[in-house]
Amino acid sequence: MSTPPIARLLGIMARLRDPEGGCPWDLAQTPASIVPYTIEEAYEVADAVEGGDPEELRDELGDLLFQVVFQARIAEEAGAFTFDDVATAIADKMVRRHPHIFGAVRGLDQEAVNAQWAAIKAEERAAKAERDTTSGRARPDGTLAGVPLALPALARAEKISRKAAAVGFDWPDAAEVIAKVREETDEVAQALAGEGPDAVAEEIGDLLFSVANLARHAGVDPEEALRRANLKFQRRFAAMEDEVTRDGRTLPEAGLAAMEEAWIAVKRRER
Repeated sequence: MSTPPIARLLGIMARLRDPEGGCPWDLAQTPASIVPYTIEEAYEVADAVEGGDPEELRDELGDLLFQVVFQARIAEEAGAFTFDDVATAIADKMVRRHPHIFGAVRGLDQEAVNAQWAAIKAEERAAKAERDTTSGRARPDGTLAGVPLALPALARAEKISRKAAAVGFDWPDAAEVIAKVREETDEVAQALAGEGPDAVAEEIGDLLFSVANLARHAGVDPEEALRRANLKFQRRFAAMEDEVTRDGRTLPEAGLAAMEEAWIAVKRRER
């Protein structure tokens, strides 16, 4: 009888972390040291979804799962929790947050489900705050608490502004956000005209935060929108480069005018 895949994976992780003959690199890792790899693997999952290749997505999901197993193994060694505890906790949470599926509540529409979800999450946050107080762990409180610092800055800006909007601190419509974006653009121009680099950086930060707000008002995920824009630029640049360097010239040798001409041609072909 073959070993279940998850049990095999957990066994491999235990072997890698075995003080007697385990992998030196894996043994040297800490919860903090593998966080960058976890974040990278999550983005690679997103890229695989974008690429539409099921085999690539399978592999990237496996890499991300390995990061979960890695963190859980380190925690188990410290006597904190096990992988089974992680799986049990998320299963319990999903059942608790879906009483319209697993409980007595029935017949809710999308709006009612969203309201119920928000109410349940608020109860969970309150219970967590009470546990932290009882245990003596000090955590930030207030409306904007709980947005992870490790999030990409653009995604974090959207979440912060969404939390502020939930208590009424928001522009009434997208038109006013566009006006704010224009105002921030003008302030960037003023800073560039006569202020130092710190002032320029601050104004550009304000502009980006306003753009994240605009994306939220438009129902767009700003992180995903920028990721797609990056991919589009890369695709167009590669096509432009192929066209300009076809005669053996490098891009610097061809010059900006030739690159712009090819860029416009690439954009026309895409339309």
